[in-house]
Amino acid sequence: MSGKPITDVTHNMIDQTQLIEALKSNFGFDTFKGNQEAIIKSLLEGNDTFVLMPTGGGKSLCYQLPALLMEGTAIVISPLIALMKNQVDAMRNYSDTDGIAHFLNSSLNKAAIERVKADITSGLTKLLYVAPESLTKEENIDFLKTAKISFYAVDEAHCISEWGHDFRPEYRRIRPIINEIMQRPVIALTATATPKVQHDIQKNLGMSDARVFKSSFNRENLFYEIRPKKSTSDRDIIKYIKNNPGKSGIIYCLSRKRVEELAELLKLNNIKVLPYHAGMDTATRTANQDAFLKEEVDVIVATIAFGMGIDKPDVRFVIHYDMPKSLEGYYQETGRAGRDGGEGTCITFYSAKDLRKMEKFMQGKPVSEQEIGKQLLIETAAYAESSVCRRKTLLYYFGEQFDVDNCGNCDNCLNPKKQVEAKDELCAVIETIIALKEKFKSEHIIDVMLGKNTPDVTSYHHDELDVFGCAEKSDDKLLNAIIRQATIAGYLDRDVENFGIMHVTPKGKKFLQKPVSFKIVEDSDFNEEDDETPIKAAASGAVDPELFSILKDLRKKVARRHDLPPYVIFQDPSLEAMATTYPITLEELQNITGVGAGKARRYGEEFIKVIKAHVEENEIERPEDLRVRSAPNKSRLKISIIQAIDHRIALDELANSKGLEFDELLKEVEAIVYSGTKINIGYFLDEIMEKDSQEEIYDYFKEAESDDLQTAINELGSDFTEEEIRLVRIKFLSDLGN
Repeated sequence: MSGKPITDVTHNMIDQTQLIEALKSNFGFDTFKGNQEAIIKSLLEGNDTFVLMPTGGGKSLCYQLPALLMEGTAIVISPLIALMKNQVDAMRNYSDTDGIAHFLNSSLNKAAIERVKADITSGLTKLLYVAPESLTKEENIDFLKTAKISFYAVDEAHCISEWGHDFRPEYRRIRPIINEIMQRPVIALTATATPKVQHDIQKNLGMSDARVFKSSFNRENLFYEIRPKKSTSDRDIIKYIKNNPGKSGIIYCLSRKRVEELAELLKLNNIKVLPYHAGMDTATRTANQDAFLKEEVDVIVATIAFGMGIDKPDVRFVIHYDMPKSLEGYYQETGRAGRDGGEGTCITFYSAKDLRKMEKFMQGKPVSEQEIGKQLLIETAAYAESSVCRRKTLLYYFGEQFDVDNCGNCDNCLNPKKQVEAKDELCAVIETIIALKEKFKSEHIIDVMLGKNTPDVTSYHHDELDVFGCAEKSDDKLLNAIIRQATIAGYLDRDVENFGIMHVTPKGKKFLQKPVSFKIVEDSDFNEEDDETPIKAAASGAVDPELFSILKDLRKKVARRHDLPPYVIFQDPSLEAMATTYPITLEELQNITGVGAGKARRYGEEFIKVIKAHVEENEIERPEDLRVRSAPNKSRLKISIIQAIDHRIALDELANSKGLEFDELLKEVEAIVYSGTKINIGYFLDEIMEKDSQEEIYDYFKEAESDDLQTAINELGSDFTEEEIRLVRIKFLSDLGN
């Protein structure tokens, strides 16, 4: 690096040519992006500087270049070890010496720490990355008092605020420690900060007089979409990735368990993927992160621990399997897509039930923390359920106006809903807020308008107000939409510092005096039932009737050849599933309900040959991800039942040992044989039934057109019990079908 230190910058004019030359020689860029040059000049002039810049805007350069140009070492306070390593590696790549940048954290041994200190003392190190925990250690404070420090950079500064999406209490101690070490300029940087969080950062870092640089939060290249979370969401994700082969993507999940499960599922479906979460050992986590950066894998499934400061410009999609806890978290995580200005798709699966779970997890935390967390979740739900332009809502949340009605790059704008007139309802909302003396949140306002006698409403005697029940024919969904959209339009204001208390703005009061048209779009209806919708094995409406008929004919031929009833080969639901999903390999066929590996091997070749020919002749686009490959059933119960039968354990004893009713055990055994596994229960039948009785039932099933139990009971009469018929049917299916 050839950057020449600028001495006594507060007394020298900063020459623009000199800055451009330093930028070119150190980083290879010809021009600055956005506010970078003004920010760097501010810091070089000795000012405290606050930088609000979205992901991909080039925040790191704002402190890296000044550090190279100023005498001494810049102290960069950063929250994650992985982030520090990434930044240090990047700086060393620009330099001909590794000593130019170091990190100081718990991962270093004593010898490495001494080497870091020696490089700082000699003046070689221009950037020292430290975690706030390392900064507070007495030995580090004592050492830094002896060093020449150019300035302090507080990266991911939103961590200082309880209202930020990643609050870290140790960030609150940064200012007192800076005061103890030595006073130097401070630059605070964040990619996400609402006006409230910005205020918190400046207040806690003692930089209320800082020069503030805000870049627009609008990432025009990002496409935002919210989908309802359903039982088919895994399948949707697999289909999306397979339709975008070779593209880099991140999938965020809230729990480590879900990360592991989803990564395994994607791997089974031939997707190059690795998991990443804080519960993994450091070496594995680092190796997985590096594999993603080096494009050895396409997809990383991760908790939110992944991605902070990761400089991969060509992430093409970010999928949230779970809605994040706050809009700040959502904005930062989606912001990791399309950092190069290219395509960036952001898909989120939303369920109100997930947010309710998050709220439950907050129980036991301090009340103020619970209130803040709840308010952040309310904002998140409002964003997800709203039919308003995603950009407009997001930018408003970060204190930025977006005056375009249709951004053309979000799900709501590409599929706009019809607008409805809400002038009268907005007047009622404003009148209610004023009647409540502007001291309550939207939930309470809506309860009063709907005439609900909740404990809060009655305790404040708000059921006695004229506005009580003024919108009783409406519903909370519509009123919520009106309040949110009236807030974005500037008629109302939400007091964030007081947990969402609603106020009427001067514009709102003017509206009440002289109402004008106010059209809104109703919120999207995220049906709670969708969360639990079971997958139907084969919806009859999706069955290919021609193929189903061909498969039935083939089944008859195969059955005749083996001298078996057709249902023993494959049952109708299995044929329906084949005529819906078009399996063309044995591996795909064995995933069909009622087939299994055994039947696929025994009868499958002819069926997949016929299906493949039908698909090619009719140029059918197979919904190959309709039934995704899933991890094999490792049910301990089924395995132990098979092992016990192999050891000739009496079935009634087996049921008792497993704590099952005999009927429940039979259901398990039936499922085992229907999936194609061969078992022998002859030893048990010989104990409880005469050979003649067994043969009579066995011969019935040989001739029957169906294995239907009720039909068998009717045909065989009262000579046999239901259990006896079921047991012989199990033996028959296992002997001849598997």
